[in-house]
Amino acid sequence: MSSRIVVVGGGTAGARLAERLPVTLLGEEPHAPYNRVLLADVLAGRYGPEVIALPRPAGEPARRGVRVTGIDRAARVVHCGDGSTVAYDRLVLATGSNPVLPPLRGLGHGRLPAGVHAFRTLDDCLALDGLVRPGVRAVVIGGGLLGVSAARALATRGAEVVLAQQGEHLMERQLDPEAAELLRRHLVSLGVEVHTECRVRGLKVASGAVAAVELADGFVLDADVVVLACGVRPRTGLAVEAGLDVRRGIVVDDRLRTSDPYVHAVGDCAEHDGRLYGLAGAALEQADVLADVLTGGTAAYRGTRALTRLSMDALELAAFGEAVPRPGDDTVRLTDATRSAYRKVVVRGDRLVGGVLVGDLGPVGTLARAWEGDEALPDAPLLHLLTHDGGS
Repeated sequence: MSSRIVVVGGGTAGARLAERLPVTLLGEEPHAPYNRVLLADVLAGRYGPEVIALPRPAGEPARRGVRVTGIDRAARVVHCGDGSTVAYDRLVLATGSNPVLPPLRGLGHGRLPAGVHAFRTLDDCLALDGLVRPGVRAVVIGGGLLGVSAARALATRGAEVVLAQQGEHLMERQLDPEAAELLRRHLVSLGVEVHTECRVRGLKVASGAVAAVELADGFVLDADVVVLACGVRPRTGLAVEAGLDVRRGIVVDDRLRTSDPYVHAVGDCAEHDGRLYGLAGAALEQADVLADVLTGGTAAYRGTRALTRLSMDALELAAFGEAVPRPGDDTVRLTDATRSAYRKVVVRGDRLVGGVLVGDLGPVGTLARAWEGDEALPDAPLLHLLTHDGGS
């Protein structure tokens, strides 16, 4: 194992490596590494920030509040914003991703107006926590997993929440229209006003603070708080400036190596086999593979089959793979409207390629194992896959 492993980024992937190996972890945020997946639960008041802290590093404590400004690949040194340098034998870029800020009127190009926040970091979460109280008018822009989680958290705190989704239904990347409709109904039952196929044109700002959100059809939503949940973009600036191969993300091979064999990349910033994952499960799997690689092992990363799960009070949902069938695929659906339950699987040939479950998640363990293993399905009818309770 190399004696000097430097990891840039204290998110899920970087923290996992620091848990596995003695490394120098440089984190830009002032906080100790934490679980981003649980930020919505912090905003909802279910957990305090200390509860979502990740395990401490195996070696020296993480260096917090350290911004890496450049990489000297020839000298194998990283330069930090405080003027210090850190030498490495192997460098790991775990720089994560930045929230996408939509091109809205009134948003500006620098500092966001007061009351407007992304929902990506613990600082974002704490800032929103200080603004939320019963009766506050909050508009969440974006109906993906992050936007849905933020809307639910804000409604739990008593805010008057409007969720504006540009697409045809909520969580378009994971859910089909039927499952998304059950999710919409649940949000409405929590007091969230949901608008789909709704394009936001701009923000109205008064005295430096947001006052309203203007929709493309001219309708105006009063707002004290606006949450931007419009997706993320890999942070690749350091890699680009260092001359590494970057497409949408930092290009890596099956050993998580970049175009420089002494530099690796994992997590949201890494592009493997043309894919960006942006999922905690993929970040953890990549970090585990790289930990083996850096200790002389033979592990190789072959991609991640990640299951998305969301718990929203009385509603549970899980989604994996391709929820929309192709011509020739077999599809089985079970719907129980009285219990707001929905189960669907998509089978291509003898392989399970996707599924969505809302409500009782009893079969999800069996389905996930069949999908993750990419093995031929048993001869049992497809209906058995949906009704068998294999545990979760």
